[in-house]
This record gives sequence, structure tokens and C-alpha cells, in this order.
Amino acid sequence: MGRYRPPQKRKSPYITREGWRALERELNWLWRVRRPEVTQAVQEAAAMGDRSENAEYIYGKKQLREIDRRVRYLSKRLDELQVVQATPADPSRVHFGAWITLENDDGERIRYRIVGPDEFNAEAGYISVDAPVARAVLGKTVDDEVTVPLPGGEAHYVIIDVQYSQ
Repeated sequence: MGRYRPPQKRKSPYITREGWRALERELNWLWRVRRPEVTQAVQEAAAMGDRSENAEYIYGKKQLREIDRRVRYLSKRLDELQVVQATPADPSRVHFGAWITLENDDGERIRYRIVGPDEFNAEAGYISVDAPVARAVLGKTVDDEVTVPLPGGEAHYVIIDVQYSQ
């Protein structure tokens, strides 16, 4: 039995200006602050002698690998991303970056912002443009009804509001 994993589906290459800045800050922090700190700690642990049973050394090397992996990912990803900052020609329609308010069949209202897959945050109400809800509402206008396929069945929503500023 092999360890083959099929390639992951490509993520959308879009990101908001705020999302771009956050990823760039993370990359700079990892490269300029965190990595030098961990490198120094590994050097100090290595100076203590036997590395085979030195927990600080082993853990530090593991941290360096994780930091390097994240730095490589962020560097590649930032090169692929396109920053979307223009308000669409028709602001009454749902496009990337829009804040939308949906109402379900029970009258409950939910507010989301459609953002890139690298910046989604459920607690803040940011959903990925690749999410089923976002795909269902893209291009729609206020008072349109949408059906969202979910694992437990379908959900029905009505678009109550579309805004491009919070």
C-alpha cells in the first residue's frame, strides 16, 4: 500500500489587500524574527554536547523545519496571488470582497464577507470564495433566493443586503 495522495484542488488566486498584508507580515515575522530566535536556541543547545539525547536541540531543529516549510509556502503563495481592490462596476451584485447578509427559512440572519481561501475566518464572518455559500451567491443581487448544497441536505437563503464597505 503506497502513500500516494492525489493533488489538492487548486485554490482561487484572489485575496483582499488586508489579507495580502497579513500574509506578508507573517512571512516577514517568521523570516526576520522567529527564525533567528530559533536558530540561536539551536546553536546554544548544540554547544551543550551530545545531540542525540538533547531535547532542546531536537525540538529546535523540528521548529526550524516547520518555519522553513511555512516560509516556502508563503513565498510561493504570495507570488501566485492577485490582490482584488477595485469595487465592481455593478455594486448591487455579489462579487469578491462583498459583505452579504443572508436570511434562512427560519428568519435567522447571517453576515459574511467573501474573501480568498488564504484569509477565511469563520469567527470574523470571512468565508472563502471557494465555499459552497459563496459560490451560490456570486453574481446574485438583493432579494435573490439561493440554494446551497450542504453535506446534510440543502439550505435555502435570501440575500438581504450587499455592501462593499464594512
